[in-house]
Order: sequence, then structure tokens, then C-alpha cells
Amino acid sequence: MNIVTVKQLEIGKGTPKIIVPIIGKTEDELIDEVKFLQTIDFDVLEWRVDHFTQVDNIDAVKSIAQKIATLLPNKPILFTFRTANEGGVKPWPLDAYMQLNKAMASSGLVDLIDVEVFIGDDNVKEIIDIAHKNNVFVVASNHDFEKTPSQSDIVYRLRKMQDLGADIPKIAVMPQNTNDVLTLLAATSEMNEKFATQPIITMSMAGLGAISRIAGTTFGSAMTFGAAKNASAPGQLDVKQLRYILDVMYQSKA
Repeated sequence: MNIVTVKQLEIGKGTPKIIVPIIGKTEDELIDEVKFLQTIDFDVLEWRVDHFTQVDNIDAVKSIAQKIATLLPNKPILFTFRTANEGGVKPWPLDAYMQLNKAMASSGLVDLIDVEVFIGDDNVKEIIDIAHKNNVFVVASNHDFEKTPSQSDIVYRLRKMQDLGADIPKIAVMPQNTNDVLTLLAATSEMNEKFATQPIITMSMAGLGAISRIAGTTFGSAMTFGAAKNASAPGQLDVKQLRYILDVMYQSKA
């Protein structure tokens, strides 16, 4: 499996890496969140820009991205606009989504960019091409907030992301029962053992799926999400507790 190295962080090797989101609506809220993260042990910052009230102003977005990078110069920054269809805070036209992501992929201000895989293959490839030309890694993603697809469907979606050229395929699904959580973990294991050439991220959401944010790493998920001040999705664990649990798990593996 390829290792994705971002600012000396090796994703896909060693202890699973922890992503922490920031979801501030204003510049002041975002900067406050970032300053708080200066005191926290985590690996990657995710800016969920769909929460930002000035997201339609690309210059304002770039200005905030520059400030975030200045405050956390050694942390990789994952830029994410999550559409309403996949759990984001607002509907967003595809042309605006494309314009924003292409601008940020070529800005030099972020290290990774999230691309929703079902916006159309050509659109996904266009953003990936621009990102790669500018040494930006791509997390291709899919989120199902209603159900957990079958094991074969989860594996299909992850393979599709990989085939389109994503550096890190990611899927998050909603469980209705414990068997759904097992389905997600089994799909993670199958993808990891049989098909993955890239690190993958998988999770089962909400309280029922919280175990996947810890145990998923055993089955092949290279990264997980923890909450600092604010969670961006149901079931995210406190980042300090998550780090402690992962450290204990991986010490026992040594």
C-alpha cells in the first residue's frame, strides 16, 4: 500500500491518524477554534468550510486558510465543503462547488482537499487533476446518513474512489443496528486486504457506530475523526480520549 506523506505525517503507516474538524461560522469563531487546537494533540485539521458564512467569497476563504496555516504551520490542512446531500449545512450548486474546490486546490494554502465522489466522474477527475498538479492530496468521500449499504456496495464505492485517482478513499455510513456496524468493519477489512493500494478511511456514525472510530483502525482504516470544541458528525469522540485509547491499543500491539 502507498503511504501518503503530508508535512512529514505518514498516513497509512503506524498509529492511525486523528483528524479534528473546525466548524466556525465566522472568522473570529474559526480563529478561536484553531488557537484552542494549538493545545491539543492531533494530526490533521479539517476545515469544514460549508459552515462558514462567507463561503461564497473565495477571497475571504483564502484569507482564512492563510491564517489557519500560519497558526498551525506544521499541521496538514484538509479543506472540505460538505454538501447538504451528504450531511453538510446548506445546499450548494455544483458549479459553485467546482469553482471553490478548484480555486483552493490550486491556492497553495491547503494540503488535502475533500471531493465527494458522486458529483460526476468527470468533475471528480477535474478536481483531482488540478490538486495533483499543485501537490495537493485528495480525499474522495461518500456519506450515507440514512443507512448502511451492503458490504459489496461499500467496497465498490471505495474502489471507485481509488480508480478515479483519489489518494485516500473515505466512506461514512449510518447504522440501524449492530449488524450494520459489523458490515462496515467487514467491508473495511475486505477493501484493505484485497483491493486497497491507498490508505482508506471508514466509519460507522452515531453512538451505535462509535466503536468503529476506534476498532476501525484494526480492520484497516488509516485515519479517524475526533472532536475538540465541536463535532462535525454524530458519534465523534473527544480527541483527547481518542488519542489515549489509540495509544493504549497500539502499545498492546507492539
